[in-house]
Amino acid sequence: MDIETSTKAYEGWLAHQTTLLEQDLRKKHKSMASSPFPFLRATFYRWAQLWPTLCPELASAQKVLAVGDLHVENFGTWRDSEGRLVWGINDFDEAAVMPYTLDLVRLATSARLAAREDHHLSCDPDKLCNAVLSGYTQGLRRGGRPFVLAERNRWLRKVAVSKLRGPQHFLTKMEAVPSAKLPPPVEIRSALLAALPDGARARRFGHRDAGVGSLGRERFTLIADWHGGIVVREAKPLVTSAYIWANGGANGKISAEQLLTSSTRVPDPLAKMHKNWILRRLASDCGRIELSQLGKERDDVRLMEAMGWETANVHLATKGAAARIKRDLARRPRNWLTKAAARMAGATRVDQKRWAKLWKKMDRKKRPAGQAK
Repeated sequence: MDIETSTKAYEGWLAHQTTLLEQDLRKKHKSMASSPFPFLRATFYRWAQLWPTLCPELASAQKVLAVGDLHVENFGTWRDSEGRLVWGINDFDEAAVMPYTLDLVRLATSARLAAREDHHLSCDPDKLCNAVLSGYTQGLRRGGRPFVLAERNRWLRKVAVSKLRGPQHFLTKMEAVPSAKLPPPVEIRSALLAALPDGARARRFGHRDAGVGSLGRERFTLIADWHGGIVVREAKPLVTSAYIWANGGANGKISAEQLLTSSTRVPDPLAKMHKNWILRRLASDCGRIELSQLGKERDDVRLMEAMGWETANVHLATKGAAARIKRDLARRPRNWLTKAAARMAGATRVDQKRWAKLWKKMDRKKRPAGQAK
């Protein structure tokens, strides 16, 4: 199955799970054509298909409740119930029971691709892959530990808290969110309003086309005024993981809530499931961090070690898996992760190149006569 057939099949299945927005889906397709890194972020469904074929020696490894769509821009910050700033994985849209190796290889692959693109990671790709494995192994050995950016992890706080994530930048970004053409479903509207602090005055519902992997799905943003400033809540629908779809399953359990409340993480008290929707707070320091937003004076190897450790934090939520993963890692040959990541990165580049050619044809057909690119 080629990338075009794969995409059509997945989006056809997805349309039966949730409402798809054609305009946003087109933006996603355009982003996929731009370069391999955003292509990887947008196509976990394709990864799930290729993974067992290209990495058969890893596809049978110990299974855990894993992230699935893990990559270097799937990390962010939030405030815990004590107001402390916490850093970690903040998107579990594709969570499912999968081999633990899948998360590691996907994270390492994303680092390889990002290292070759401007304004992203600037270190040798193999060093980045080794750092992921080093951090993951340390996290397992020590039983995990969340990244609370207070007494510890001050270096990470300096990296995560930058001018590009400041209050004024956030305000400008939220003001630019267009108002939703259609209101949210009544139940979701009520849930968003209930998630506001007491006394907040709702201003408007917006539609934010954030992210890449979930682009094309509904996403409602509620902007409200509260004590002289804005507060923001957001809701987006979740569906069965593309991993289950790629393995022949029609439907399956949505596992995001279980990982959001994992014992090895400090939960975000305002990130909650409402049926098949996830509701959360957005703020200047509560949300996903793009690589371009990270502080320029950073140690990319140390950052990748932290990402590897945080991956272990998630995997440790599966009781009894740690000991078996340690034994499995001890049997793996040297450089297994760098080799697997290089293999998957190569396949991603091939698919992306084919998609870019296909996109040019699709874009040309849909563009009105005489309109420039």
